[in-house]
Amino acid sequence: MAQAVRESGWQGMAQRRGALGALLLPLSWVYRVLLACHRLAHTSGSREVTHLPVPVMVVGNVVVGGAGKTPTTIALVEHLTRQGWRVGVVSRGHGRRSAGITQVLSDTDPALCGDEPRLIRQRTGVPVWVGRQRGQAGRALLAAHPEVNLIVCDDGLQHWALRSDVRIAVFDDRGLGNGWLLPAGLLREPWPVRTAAHAPQFMLCHTRGDAAREVPVPPGVTPFKVRRQLSRFAVDAQGSQRALADFAGAPTMALAAIARPEVFFAMLADAGVAPQRCLPLPDHADATVLRDAVAGWRGDVLCTEKDLVKLDKLPDGIRAWAVPLELQIEPGFFAAVDARLATLRA
Repeated sequence: MAQAVRESGWQGMAQRRGALGALLLPLSWVYRVLLACHRLAHTSGSREVTHLPVPVMVVGNVVVGGAGKTPTTIALVEHLTRQGWRVGVVSRGHGRRSAGITQVLSDTDPALCGDEPRLIRQRTGVPVWVGRQRGQAGRALLAAHPEVNLIVCDDGLQHWALRSDVRIAVFDDRGLGNGWLLPAGLLREPWPVRTAAHAPQFMLCHTRGDAAREVPVPPGVTPFKVRRQLSRFAVDAQGSQRALADFAGAPTMALAAIARPEVFFAMLADAGVAPQRCLPLPDHADATVLRDAVAGWRGDVLCTEKDLVKLDKLPDGIRAWAVPLELQIEPGFFAAVDARLATLRA
C-alpha cells in the first residue's frame, strides 16, 4: 500500500510544474538523450527491426500508465474480429515473473504472463503471446496460428524494434501532465512525435465526465474522444452477474492494483457505491499481495477486471466482483481504422 501511495504522490507531482519536478529535470534530460540514441539505433539500421508478414497495429501510451490502453485494445480486437480479421495479440506482459516468449491461455497463471495479457485472452479469446521482444512474440504467435492475419500490439509505441503499420496513442484526462519527460513528468517520449515512421496516425483521449486537459493534435494525426464509465453490473470469476447498485450501502471493500486506483474508487462513488474500505495497491501487484490485502475481510470485494484474474482463489467468506469499464468511443474511430487497414489489405 505504501508503494501505491508513493506512486499516487508522484502522479500528482507530475501534473504540474513545481520545485520538485524541476529538481528532477536533469534526469529527464539524460532520459531524453538515451531515448534519442535508442530511436536512432533503430532508424539508422544499427539495430534490427522485425518486419512481420502481416499488418501490425500498436495501441500504446505516450504518458505513464492508467490512460486506458488495455480497454482500448480489447475494444479494437472485438471490433476487428467482427470485421472478419483473424487477430492475434502480443504484449510485453508487465508484472510477470517469467522470461522469454510465453503463450497465454485462459487459465495461464498471471504471474507467468502478466495480468493484462491474461485479461485480453479471457475477454477476446484470440491468440495472445507475451515477450519482451514483441517481434519474437509475434513470430511465435504466427508459427502457432498461421491463420492470424493481423497482429495487435498491446503497448509498444516506444518499442521501435517491431515495425508497425497502424499506431494509436491513448491519452486520458491528465493530458500531457506538466509536459516534461520522465521522471520529472508523465511523458514516455516527447509529444508530438517527430519521427514519421514512429508517429501515430490516431489518438484517443479518454475522459470521465467533461473535465480533461486538451492534448495538442499534431499534423497527420486524427483525434477521437472516448468517454468511460463503469458497467451497471459486476461479475465474479465464475461469470455470475450482480447489479452494481446492489452494493450501495452494503458492507463492501474495494481494491485496485492499477496505475491510478483513485480513479476506480471515484468512479464507484459516481455510481453511488461507497465501500467501507478502499485499498490502493501497486500496479500489477501479484496474486499474493492481493490475497494478503483481503485477508481478514468477510464479504464482497469490488475490483477491476485486471485484478479479478488474480483473485480467483480466495478463502471462504470472501467473494471478489470485477466492475468492467465501458467505453463510448466517438463515432468514426472504427471506420477510420478500417479504412487505414483496407489500404494495407489491398
